[in-house]
Amino acid sequence: MKKADSRITPSSGNVFLDLGFPPHEAAVMLLRCELAEALRRWMEREGLTQAQAAKRLGVAQPRISEIARNKVDKLSLDYLVGLCAKAGVSVAVKLAA
Repeated sequence: MKKADSRITPSSGNVFLDLGFPPHEAAVMLLRCELAEALRRWMEREGLTQAQAAKRLGVAQPRISEIARNKVDKLSLDYLVGLCAKAGVSVAVKLAA
């Protein structure tokens, strides 16, 4: 039996970059996912259903479903930051030159 070739490549810290997305797209996609995750944690912490979260945030329930299913390609950074602000979830951006 032939031994399988196993190679381990260290992560860059951004899974989208590791998957081959261009750097500018990978950065935006990662930020969207991080914001969506913060909103999912908020919903869990508050014990909210998608319908309850939608009502509290003033949006349609299908938008919350997209966040819950991590379909963040359909949502802008502005939109997600706005939802975080409505939920009382602090958002900070750290820049590195």
